[in-house]
Amino acid sequence: MNILKFGGTSVGSSEGIRTLISILMKRDQDNYPVVVLSAMSGVTNLLQAMAEKALLAEEYDAELKQIEEKHFEVVRSLLPAAAQNPVFTKLKIYFNELEDILQSVYNLRELSPQTKDLILSFGERCSTFMISHIAKQDFPNAVPVEGAALIKTDSNFGQAKVDTEVTELLIQEYYEANEGKLLFVTGFIASNAEGRFTTLGRGGSDFTAAIWGSALNAEEIEIWTDVDGMLTADPRIVEKAFSLAELSYTEAMELSYFGAKVIYPPTMIPAFLKRIPIVIKNTFNLDFEGTFIRHGVHTSELPIKGISSIDEISILNLSGSGMVGKAGFSGRLFSLLSREQINVVLITQSSSEHSITFAVKPADALKALAIISKEFELELQAKKLEYPQVETGLSILAIVGENMKHTPGMSGKLFYALGRNGVNVRAIAQGSSEYNISVILSKTDLSKAVNAVHDAFFADLKKTLHIFCLGTGNIGKTLFRQLLNQSPFLAKNNDLEVKLMGVSNSRQMYLSDKGLNLADWEDELNTFEEKADLGAFIHKMKAMNLPNCVFVDNTASGNPVNYYQEILESSISVVTCNKIGNSAEYSQYAAFKKAARTFGVDFHYETNVGAGLPIIRTLKDLMMSGDNIASIEAILSGTISYIFNNFKEDKLFHEVVKTAQELGYTEPDPRDDLNGKDFMRKMLILARDAGYPLEAADVEIESMLPPACLAAESVEEFYQELENNAAYFEKLKSDAAASGKVLRYIGKLEAGKVAITLQMVDEFHPFFMLSGSDNIISFTTDRYKDRPLVIKGPGAGAEVTAAGVFADIINVGKR
Repeated sequence: MNILKFGGTSVGSSEGIRTLISILMKRDQDNYPVVVLSAMSGVTNLLQAMAEKALLAEEYDAELKQIEEKHFEVVRSLLPAAAQNPVFTKLKIYFNELEDILQSVYNLRELSPQTKDLILSFGERCSTFMISHIAKQDFPNAVPVEGAALIKTDSNFGQAKVDTEVTELLIQEYYEANEGKLLFVTGFIASNAEGRFTTLGRGGSDFTAAIWGSALNAEEIEIWTDVDGMLTADPRIVEKAFSLAELSYTEAMELSYFGAKVIYPPTMIPAFLKRIPIVIKNTFNLDFEGTFIRHGVHTSELPIKGISSIDEISILNLSGSGMVGKAGFSGRLFSLLSREQINVVLITQSSSEHSITFAVKPADALKALAIISKEFELELQAKKLEYPQVETGLSILAIVGENMKHTPGMSGKLFYALGRNGVNVRAIAQGSSEYNISVILSKTDLSKAVNAVHDAFFADLKKTLHIFCLGTGNIGKTLFRQLLNQSPFLAKNNDLEVKLMGVSNSRQMYLSDKGLNLADWEDELNTFEEKADLGAFIHKMKAMNLPNCVFVDNTASGNPVNYYQEILESSISVVTCNKIGNSAEYSQYAAFKKAARTFGVDFHYETNVGAGLPIIRTLKDLMMSGDNIASIEAILSGTISYIFNNFKEDKLFHEVVKTAQELGYTEPDPRDDLNGKDFMRKMLILARDAGYPLEAADVEIESMLPPACLAAESVEEFYQELENNAAYFEKLKSDAAASGKVLRYIGKLEAGKVAITLQMVDEFHPFFMLSGSDNIISFTTDRYKDRPLVIKGPGAGAEVTAAGVFADIINVGKR
């Protein structure tokens, strides 16, 4: 024999009740289950609201009418006209009685806990009577059971304690007397010795089911709700939360205690004592097999079973020398709280015994503060204790699982995930059983923290990177296309999902909590037409407070650089192809690096130097592995590389420059490339990454152009001056050719100094065979002394630059 409990959403509509009946139709007709019912969804809240309105002498007729219509609509929908009248009559009697009680509260301006329990009882009484009569169409022997008469409690109204011995005897006698009948039992409500209604507190209908299951030694207790059992986390917070096949009683109680609302902790105690399995099923997904809570669960490969949380919590901190070595101090404190019916959710104490921190519900915080101040008045006056402090706006996050006891590194993984995402932990608690690690943190960080921890512990799921991108030019568009095309590969081979959460250009911006579709991002950006505001974009990004965030700067503007520090200090990684930030004052470069280290995030800028070429990463790997950098030589300008690779034979210098401009290799004014300043920025960044605190002024730049060319007032005049100085360039070319060499504009870092000079190199130099617009860099180190380590390839272009940004984003994901 099984107990089936149906929650408020399961009985909250005609559709849900039809499903309930269909579930019962599939059961053994010779051995009926006992069916425990909640009030229809929303009804208990309406009853509570009416009681409070009556107490304040406010009108409650609208709520009463709403409850009546909710029930009457179901009756009209599920019963034939001939069978409706007796049900309407009984329901109307209930509603008239309820109205009389509310009128009394209204007149007396008094709402005792006893009266409140009586008012709340109408939810279950109405739904149970109504549904049992609907079921009579298919089950003629269906009987509504006023469960309050069978579950006996004390007179602690609102949270009554069950007299188990008397209750089990009454249930057993009633069940035997009604053998062969389908019993529909009111959940949530009970009665005291005088027969007055009491309630069993939050989750009371689940508790009712467990009480009946224990009394009748049921084979199984089924809890039918509107979700797919117990999940690894709250699906409203974590989209990737998934259903669990089974839990031990301990795991389920720990998860439920810390906020998992699918089942109420006391529900499991009667079942636990008699080892009756509990299965949580979904009324609206009958194919789901359910989450089983039972003794002797199978060994799981999951490191934890779930992440639970309590949204609102307050903590009190009591400290002082009067606590140190004082036997019985903790007992005195917590006995005081117990006497005053204040439930302590979590306790942590310093090993020095100098302080105790404990968490309570926010509604109990001020009461706890007052009684502690009174109880320890003498110690406070003698300054043996500091006045207790209350902190609000906090939440609890807990990871739960029996495997934690056998798996090293659980705490490290938890705190790394939190720290990496900038979540500050205010207090920590872990029992010796190691089934649970609980942390207290700011409520504003709860969603981010739960998602980050979920990603950290459930390795089989895709990790999600949330990216916010500036710039929708060639590089930005190409990056989005590459991300879209590569998404299936990343999901399959790297368990990684890159989600675009916001995008902005100089004209407009758009951020979405759900993320932008990489296939349609441009349409979404144009549709919402929010005017671009960089400060507002950064503010909204921070306010979304997502885990694993990356800010991507695909611009060449100095404005985003002003926000890098703030972004890094908000525990958001930065990926940038913008050279301005790292090539400005050294103090700014150092500040960015320090912020990334301090706040445990990444600051990646591989594309600052060689677009998609792995130059910075190679330099870092050489240094991290202990190699000593003797010198670095490089050609890091695709424009200059193209010009000198093609300035040969009978071609004139100004013609080659003109062709380079026509091919798009140069800026609109070619002098912006040929003056060496962009090259200088790249060499400066390399020098700083190599450990030298250089400024731009420390870089020696030899101009390849005569002064008259640089001084020209327009691009047209510039080309004229190049032609006027053709003899100068022809001499450079002929001198190089005569000695079997080629012209190269080379940057060199050696002994902490950087120089960029025009050189002639022979066939033995690694730069001799350079072609096209390729970049090249040569590392001479202790390990690569005789044959330098050379990296060569395209150093410009949207495809390779976007690929470099893409790689930096993925490297953030690896951490």
